[in-house]
Amino acid sequence: MEKLRFLLFFFFLIIVTDAVYSQKEKLKISAIGFYNLENLFDTIDAPDIIDEEFTPSGPKLWNSKKYYDKLKNMADVISQIGTDVTDDGLAILGVSEIENRTVLEDLIAQPSIKSRNYSIIHFDSYDSRGIDLGLLYQSKYFSPTQASPVPVQIYNGSEKIFTRDILFVSGNYQGELIHILVNHWPSRRGGESTTNPWRAAAAAECKKIIDSLNNAFPGSKVIVMGDLNDDPTSPSVKNVLKANGNIKKVKGSEMFNPMEQFYIRGIGTTAYKDAWSLFDQIILTKSWISRNNNNLSFYKANIFNKEFLVQKKGNFKGYPLRTFVGNEYIQGYSDHFPVFIYVVKTE
Repeated sequence: MEKLRFLLFFFFLIIVTDAVYSQKEKLKISAIGFYNLENLFDTIDAPDIIDEEFTPSGPKLWNSKKYYDKLKNMADVISQIGTDVTDDGLAILGVSEIENRTVLEDLIAQPSIKSRNYSIIHFDSYDSRGIDLGLLYQSKYFSPTQASPVPVQIYNGSEKIFTRDILFVSGNYQGELIHILVNHWPSRRGGESTTNPWRAAAAAECKKIIDSLNNAFPGSKVIVMGDLNDDPTSPSVKNVLKANGNIKKVKGSEMFNPMEQFYIRGIGTTAYKDAWSLFDQIILTKSWISRNNNNLSFYKANIFNKEFLVQKKGNFKGYPLRTFVGNEYIQGYSDHFPVFIYVVKTE
């Protein structure tokens, strides 16, 4: 009898193990990220924007060698994000601080990411420095159906502030319709309290789009990503976007902000005066954290802050290793770390 029980248990163990491995084989993981590329300018002086700083005759002596060094560095970082889990790396990447479409074309042609065949979505913005937003995507994962710039209307008294548009993209991601809002909200230059209303206005524009989508299509899967120039606990994020960092307490129309837990633990994406901020965020509608049937769902968030991206000496030791300190070229990467999430789908 004991022998029979042992054999039955053995066969049961084999069946369960096979079932578990079969489920694992059907679980598809992909990565979506955001990266502030810190002044990815070409070397040409454009007549309609303030870009003289990044020209061969400007104070940074920006030339072709430095430009191609920067492209290589940015591509090397992008090539590594998410590859510990998926060989394809980032399926989708939102980017900020780029001058034009040309710099993105040069970026995706870099050897370290060329084989991914990234496609580009880009629109020129009305930002006074001419810096724009963009979206890179692998067509094997994502097929866009709609893309448009959404203006952010802000004023300093009666003076209109020209800032970056929100890049709004919808499309089919592994069989599901998703919506992405790529952002680069107004900076804190001039003082945090003075500029708070400007970022609140950008957040309100995002919320307006999200509410419209959910009213028309309840349970819409929306991702808000970008350099928000605010932290996860700032009023624009907590009160306007209504982003909650506790995945178990997200309710109603609230969004889930997985970056908040990093911030609470003192982990940031950019540093200033020896204090860390977490301006670079990826925020999700509640539908991403509800695992129903075989739908896409959020799995995990991360900050890509590998050692090679950290400055090792000088006044900015421990900060993100940037391209310039003032006008001194230090051949780094960006003053921001990239952020990314993993999403899963059972096939």
